[in-house]
Amino acid sequence: MTPEIPKTIIVTGGASGIGYAFCEHLAELGHNIAIADLRGADEAAAKLREAGFKAIGVKADVTSERDVAAMADSTVKEFGGIDVLVNNAGLFTTLTLKPFDQITNAEWMRVMEVNTLGPFNCAKAVLPALRKSGRGRLVNIASTVPIKGPPNMAHYVASKGAVIAFTRSLARELAKDKITVNAIAPGFTLSDGVLQSDLHNRIGDNARTAGRCIQRDQVPADLVAALAYLVSDGASFVTGQTLAVDGGGVFL
Repeated sequence: MTPEIPKTIIVTGGASGIGYAFCEHLAELGHNIAIADLRGADEAAAKLREAGFKAIGVKADVTSERDVAAMADSTVKEFGGIDVLVNNAGLFTTLTLKPFDQITNAEWMRVMEVNTLGPFNCAKAVLPALRKSGRGRLVNIASTVPIKGPPNMAHYVASKGAVIAFTRSLARELAKDKITVNAIAPGFTLSDGVLQSDLHNRIGDNARTAGRCIQRDQVPADLVAALAYLVSDGASFVTGQTLAVDGGGVFL
């Protein structure tokens, strides 16, 4: 089998948690990594470089068209192009769980801004480079919550449902440009943010694993191989799909 030519991959929200696990695994596979985040991008990229990998950090707010344009420009300048965008940045662990009628308009719109406008902005910013690549990959990180419909997080559930719908629409629109568009839907994952916010204890053991075929907590390492596949040349005929990686909590 001919070795795959390394790709240049942008991971938003890549400085910590699931995002950093993605970056580290993809770097180990030989890809060039651009870590985009509001905080810690340079430090995270430095860790990868110290380990012998090719990586840059870019400070970027995904809700800012100017920031994501600079993110794309910096990546092209450093690596000569962009082959993959991983839309991982999103709001979750900082949200207050509450009945939908207690969610303010400002809270609702902030979640929508980051979780839906962010992927939209980033996709637009990298589209010229993905088209030029000829083997472009766009992977949106969604969630299983739109399928499960849990209470007290209506803003988050709605936002991730929108991400899945956005994925399907773009898959049809960008296929002519040889760009595949897919989503990964994690279950509740013990990421850095979840542990730091104590969200796992607030939700409780049963809520974390209830309904899963595989009865254990999910960790970021459970997700990395799914992403590696979707960005690979071997996934060139897979598009418009949402891959649930949650221990068999939902069947799509």
